[in-house]
Amino acid sequence: MSQLPGWLSRLGAGLSQVGERLDERRAEVEKDHHTESATAPVPDGVPPPPAHPPVVPAQARPHPVEAVPWGVRVAAEAGWRVLVLAGTLWVLMRVISAVQLVVLAFVCALLITALLQPTVARLTRHGVPRGPATALTAILGFVIMGLIGWFVTWQVMENIDSLSNQIQDGIDELRKWLLNSPFHVTDKQINQIAKNLREAIGANADQITSTGLEGVQVIVEALTGILLTVFSTLFLLYDGRRIWEWTLKLVPAAARPGVAGAGPRAWRTLTAYVRGTVIVALIDATFIGLGIYFLNVPMAVPLAVFIFLFSFIPLVGAVASGALAVVVALVTQGVFTAIMTLVVVLAVQQIEGHILQPFILGRAVRVHPLAVVLSVTAGGMVAGIGGAVVAVPLVAVTNTVVGYLRSYAAARTPHPVPQPASVPAAEAPPPQDSPTTV
Repeated sequence: MSQLPGWLSRLGAGLSQVGERLDERRAEVEKDHHTESATAPVPDGVPPPPAHPPVVPAQARPHPVEAVPWGVRVAAEAGWRVLVLAGTLWVLMRVISAVQLVVLAFVCALLITALLQPTVARLTRHGVPRGPATALTAILGFVIMGLIGWFVTWQVMENIDSLSNQIQDGIDELRKWLLNSPFHVTDKQINQIAKNLREAIGANADQITSTGLEGVQVIVEALTGILLTVFSTLFLLYDGRRIWEWTLKLVPAAARPGVAGAGPRAWRTLTAYVRGTVIVALIDATFIGLGIYFLNVPMAVPLAVFIFLFSFIPLVGAVASGALAVVVALVTQGVFTAIMTLVVVLAVQQIEGHILQPFILGRAVRVHPLAVVLSVTAGGMVAGIGGAVVAVPLVAVTNTVVGYLRSYAAARTPHPVPQPASVPAAEAPPPQDSPTTV
């Protein structure tokens, strides 16, 4: 064991000597190779090899924007714009909610102006000054509206006693029919339903009382809205053109030509919608009123007026007014008369939807039924009955304005002119000298 370290030391010394000889041999070979490369002839046009290997720079990292996929960048660009539009719309809706009475009064004035303005224009063309023509048209229009309201109130008050008796008799008849019907309804169940109704009314007595107390505020707001509507209508009829020209000055100069062209088209759409709706509502009220009159349904004339007024709310108004007529016929004249009233209402509404509206309103104010349903629902949620009334004309006017602005922008966009294909210089024809004048 004592000789092992000496043997290992000699082995290590021998390996060291072998390594030194290998290093010397490698150096000699590299030297000879370098000498041969330096003395070898270099072909013409070929650069000599570099003395040192080229330095390859490290690959730079891409810009963070370039590292984001294209689809994500497009979604982000569209997303923040949608957020800005949604925020703007939210602020606008808050402002409209704060001044809801003023907005609804002005919109109603626009609708009434669209209905009465053709009469003012006709009187002006016949030589009547604009002031008297405006006053005469407005007074006549508001007098007719007031007479309609007074007539409905008078008819209801005149027939309220007889209607109450007929409703009570109808309820008794309905009770007997339910007892003898195949639905197996018992007298105890009917009494329980009546008891539940009385308890519900008693439990909500405080709420009903507070609603009655708030009726004074509602009346004041209604009168304020009526006065605002009357004054706005007068000024729009008399000075509508100058009001529109002043409004155009608030629009940026770059967008002013497009808005100036879209305004008259939007007004024509609104006028066509209001006049067509009035004609269709009048036809509905006339024929349904005649039908329920011949069926001996009480208060046929007030019901016809209600049908006329409810027709200004698309889809929902027709259903509500028709259901009211059917309910009155059911509780006063029985099941058979109610069924016949329903047949009359459905027949007139089908004629209205498939013949009258396409023929009278035309394609200028045609709105898809889904857009009508959504707009009426949204308008009712935002502003109640008034919002439901103005929702569809607002959508129709917006559709006209957007379509015109899209066409206007397309007409202003310059179309690229196709350039002729480039001709090589060798094949190009020689230039011709221009003729000189002697």
